[in-house]
Amino acid sequence: MTVIIPDVTVGVLALQGAFSEHVQLLRSAAHSLKLKGAPAQSVKWNFIEVRTPDELARCDGLILPGGESTTISMVAARSGLLEPLRDFVKVLRKPTWGTCAGLILLAESANRTKKGGQDLIGGLDVRVNRNHFGRQVESFQASLQLSFLGDSTDKTANDPYRCVFIRAPVVEKILPHKDGVQTEEESREATIVAPSKIPANEVAEKEIKSEVEVMATLPTQTPTLQENQEHKHPGTEDIIAVRQGNVFGISFHPELTADARIHVWWLQEVLEAVQRRRQFEVVDRPAP
Repeated sequence: MTVIIPDVTVGVLALQGAFSEHVQLLRSAAHSLKLKGAPAQSVKWNFIEVRTPDELARCDGLILPGGESTTISMVAARSGLLEPLRDFVKVLRKPTWGTCAGLILLAESANRTKKGGQDLIGGLDVRVNRNHFGRQVESFQASLQLSFLGDSTDKTANDPYRCVFIRAPVVEKILPHKDGVQTEEESREATIVAPSKIPANEVAEKEIKSEVEVMATLPTQTPTLQENQEHKHPGTEDIIAVRQGNVFGISFHPELTADARIHVWWLQEVLEAVQRRRQFEVVDRPAP
């Protein structure tokens, strides 16, 4: 059964951080999709800044921007958005993308933080290492091949993507998927974990995948990392992008570039998820 999708609303959490830059790149990405043709050509994309539960409820997909993860979680809690955000990601299982601070918030576990220092939303079975690359003055850029982009734009997949790292986290460990809280992580010193949530229905459960997929890594032989004597980077690479079901997280800041390729790719992922959801709603709707 084909379900016509007249419009899709994507929100950017606008409590703190680089949210307006994400909105601008989303608009550019939507324009690129219109040039690509069906099925995205006929979709009306709506992009909104999200500051309230009512605005969040309008969204089919959501971006958590870079910024200060502790500040974002505190403002979300004070404004009554924290639990709706957890429901959006882990109960409704709607498409959610976190960049830098957003990756921290979407992790099931985060280290190098005081217990009670901040709240997590969760959704990705990973432990993130906060500020893995050091202080603000140690920010850097790296041009990387991101194979998951494929032919999502008029640029070729082989064009390197300029990744901007600012006090960035990395995925330190991929955790086993489990129903409930990551109890082993909870017992670790200076580590916080996200609360458990139960998917709302069958279509939400289908958006959960048992394994985290590594989408991109950064070689630790990158010259800037070699020059950084304060922070150790064991192994040959750092995990900087992961996906699990409806949740996507990256360490860097695509919104601080003019390159909309990741936004194009992600909007296509959102469109497919909305198609599945609305098809389920049509099938599941009781006969009049």
